[in-house]
Amino acid sequence: MRALVLREHGGLDKLTYETDYPDPEPGEGDVVLRVRACALNYHDVFTRKGMPGITLPLPLIIGIDVAGEIAAIGEGVEGYAVGDRVVIDPINRVQRGFAGETFDGGLAEYMVLPAHMLIPLDDAISYAEAAALPVAYGTAYRMMVRRGGISPGEKVLILGASGGVGTGCVQLARQAGATVIVCASSEEKLDRLKALGADIGINYATTDWVEECRERFGRARVSRKGEGGVDVVVNFTGGDTWARSLRVLRRDGRMLTCGATAGYDPKEDIRYIWTFELNIIGSNGWSTDDIRALLDLVKAKQLTPVIHPQRFPLEDAVEAMRLLDDRQVFGKIIVEP
Repeated sequence: MRALVLREHGGLDKLTYETDYPDPEPGEGDVVLRVRACALNYHDVFTRKGMPGITLPLPLIIGIDVAGEIAAIGEGVEGYAVGDRVVIDPINRVQRGFAGETFDGGLAEYMVLPAHMLIPLDDAISYAEAAALPVAYGTAYRMMVRRGGISPGEKVLILGASGGVGTGCVQLARQAGATVIVCASSEEKLDRLKALGADIGINYATTDWVEECRERFGRARVSRKGEGGVDVVVNFTGGDTWARSLRVLRRDGRMLTCGATAGYDPKEDIRYIWTFELNIIGSNGWSTDDIRALLDLVKAKQLTPVIHPQRFPLEDAVEAMRLLDDRQVFGKIIVEP
């Protein structure tokens, strides 16, 4: 079969497009999936480059988020038939594994996986929409809804808003009835975010976003809870944005985090945390129920996954990865094998 194969860690040149990779065969309890859409994630970048302290099986086909149709079924599989449309929960919650990391993922014509990782896909939802959901939107849903408890009328500042998780956060905050403030690096991205429901856009390439927030919403006051500052900052970038985010929160405000794409060990300023009684809320991944809830929202037309305008065939998947590396995407970038 055709596949994009990682044989050693490193740059984009370590990904090779191969036309004779072995076809997968289903074992007991497995299915073979005909991949129709695979959404890329920054986790794929980390997997390609190699992660300190983590040894992965090579060669490896990366690609975490996958939707397609069942092409073959192994012994012992019940409740599914060849041709069924499905999306996967990328986490193997029984044998403890992760698609595109501990076993071959979706940047190929076919992939094999345990049937318990499948979620039925309604005909009303496209393969691309479904593939866009699990990692990015699942992460956003858990952080914003399950953990963060975003409420009507709250002021929510979202950093890194133009990526997959960010656009999901924008839509979920808007759906909750919050005032949505977004930061992005260009006016074009801000215009797109406003079209998704953002109320206020801040171009951090030309504007000091901390000072802009303080000018618009005031500074937090120790003596009066809720006066001055925003209610929530969504920060999964880390790096030099972390301590600065603390400065724009109101007293008893919440910082939500699910990652650190710009650095996991930022300089901290805990004075703000105790002085203004701030709440730091971590969120890790998603559950299968989170994915099912998102599918229901998409089917009901209450949520539309944001997909990068250009889609890529498998032979051009390295170019898709380059755009992800260079942060030149808006929403989820889709490869269609």
